[in-house]
Amino acid sequence: MDFGKLTDLSGVDFGLPLDPVFTQNILQNYKPAQTSQPRIYVGLPIWANKEWIGKIYPHSAKEKDFLNHYARQFNTIELNVTHYQTPTPATVQRWREAVTSDFRFCPKWPQEISHERQLADSAPQTEAFLNAMLGLEHNLGTTFLQLAPYFGPWKFDVLEKFLRQIPRDFPLAVEFRNPKWFEEPIWTQTLEMLSSLGVGTVLSDVAGRRDVLHLALSKPTLTLRFVGNELHPTDFSRVDEWVERLKIWLAADLQEVFVFVHCGENLFAPELSKYWIDQLNQQCGLSLEAPVIQPKVVQGNLF
Repeated sequence: MDFGKLTDLSGVDFGLPLDPVFTQNILQNYKPAQTSQPRIYVGLPIWANKEWIGKIYPHSAKEKDFLNHYARQFNTIELNVTHYQTPTPATVQRWREAVTSDFRFCPKWPQEISHERQLADSAPQTEAFLNAMLGLEHNLGTTFLQLAPYFGPWKFDVLEKFLRQIPRDFPLAVEFRNPKWFEEPIWTQTLEMLSSLGVGTVLSDVAGRRDVLHLALSKPTLTLRFVGNELHPTDFSRVDEWVERLKIWLAADLQEVFVFVHCGENLFAPELSKYWIDQLNQQCGLSLEAPVIQPKVVQGNLF
């Protein structure tokens, strides 16, 4: 993920901001219908990475089987392929049949809708995407609508009109990239609108755009894109702080968590995701399955 990436991290304040009042109210006022365990998902942004053969995939793994192997290591994925094309029913069925019953796909909305049409005059494309994603059935997690950087708060009415056309039971979170959205009073107005429609927010923790780490929840669900820096020491201290915050949020009835771990070219994303899961288990009393990472065999070091 190139958005917000920096090569020099020396001047970055990676500390998490305080909880916004809006988030505090969302968590305090949420009354679950019944006591249930929070649903926690941690995954990566891709499954097709040949560099993972012999590391988290078997040495004999074929590319056509990568998703099947991926779903035995992680319980969710940030599905970016849908940003470029709405899949056919046959493709969706193949995806669903390759994963376990508790696995969740989290598809990104097509760029034709979000960027090219900017949510306007997109009813046929929207219907096609909704129908395709409903084909994932119980394997559908949240979907995330990434607004274009040039889609600012002057298009608030366009966003609201679009979201009101989406069925209330269809899982959706919005990612804001234009910095004007985070100015008051429009930001609180936007959060109130999202909350009224049951729509979540997407948070991004990335070095070069600290404004998108707004920590504002419009429903008791966290969707986080965590962008590491090739296992830089700050990657781990950032995870530690996040886990401490999540421990508080989970105690306050946060219901669902999606964490998508990016890490440069994603060669080391499995290691960083494993650290996430290990820390969540240790600090929050969870029992998530961490990926099993095998040391890669280097020729000449066999004996």
